[in-house]
Amino acid sequence: MERTVNPRLEIDLNVIEENTKYIVEKAKSRNAEIWGVTKGLGALPEVAFAMLRGGVAGIADSRLQNLKRLRSAGLSCPLLMLRIPMPGEVSELIRLADVSLNSEVSTIRLISAAVSSTGPGRSHHTHGIFLMVDIGDLREGIWPEDLATIASAVRELKGIAVQGIATNLGCFGGVLPCHENMSLLCELAEIVEREADIPVTHISAGGTVTLPLLFEGRLPSRLDHFRIGEGILLGTAPSKRGSVPLPGARQDGVTVYAEVVEIKEKPSIPLGDRGPDAFGRIPEFLDKGTRKRAVLAIGRQDVEPEGLRPLLPGAEILGASSDHMILDVSDCDERVAVGDVIAFRPSYAAMLRAATSEYVTKVVHPAT
Repeated sequence: MERTVNPRLEIDLNVIEENTKYIVEKAKSRNAEIWGVTKGLGALPEVAFAMLRGGVAGIADSRLQNLKRLRSAGLSCPLLMLRIPMPGEVSELIRLADVSLNSEVSTIRLISAAVSSTGPGRSHHTHGIFLMVDIGDLREGIWPEDLATIASAVRELKGIAVQGIATNLGCFGGVLPCHENMSLLCELAEIVEREADIPVTHISAGGTVTLPLLFEGRLPSRLDHFRIGEGILLGTAPSKRGSVPLPGARQDGVTVYAEVVEIKEKPSIPLGDRGPDAFGRIPEFLDKGTRKRAVLAIGRQDVEPEGLRPLLPGAEILGASSDHMILDVSDCDERVAVGDVIAFRPSYAAMLRAATSEYVTKVVHPAT
């Protein structure tokens, strides 16, 4: 019998396909389409195929390496590049992606030139773009007052098909969607149509953070394009209270496992003079007396410990270094021993880091 290598990240494709179908059907009832975002699980082709079986209109990712992996695995569906392109990658961009999000005229001109120079037989080839607009989160995007000017500048560029405008919320500044900023997005689409004479076919209103408003019918009807990762993969959505379960979705699609390498009873407060830890933090400790501590073979090089929730009742994560994570297991009814494997539900950040760590084994459970 082959030994399972820990730490590991297990992915249930049944859950991912089920969550996708649920979200896609809810979006269809609002005349909106869903694009599945694969970067949270390292663009595993099996995950992308599960999303496609669930009905997404296309697949989106932020790295060309990931889009290349998906194309090599046989995906023929439309692919969307999420991160605004680097000037030095536009040739590969137009080869791998059908659509990209853009905010710089100079880069869009480079894309136009690359499309125009693709040679005989490709004279009708175009690359689709969404003009990214910053409506307050202060990550990437054109400032609203500049949108009409930039849209006018790209209107006549050969090989460029402006598909619409897009925005991002919640990822940098933590700004949440609301009636005001979503209405602003619709107003900006009207400005592009009126002042730049460009038809706005789609308005891409962001990611999972917008789904609760979409499901509740609280978004303007023109918002018809959503880029969804967390909601599909984890069944959760960002909120003021952090990520919370998305009503109707399952939260058991992704699980992290780590193995216990030490069990010892030790004081709950470190002994001696203390400075910052290995990552520059100054941890705080509560004196609970002597406690039973489990050391697990997983650390910050593998996962974001703050984003893990132990599935072992009574277990509490105390912290982690590069390669070790410490749990207080004093209050667990179940006896914990060296060699035991403990399961965790990850947050999006914890899943992302585990998925991209070469030290974490990926186990994909096929759809049945």
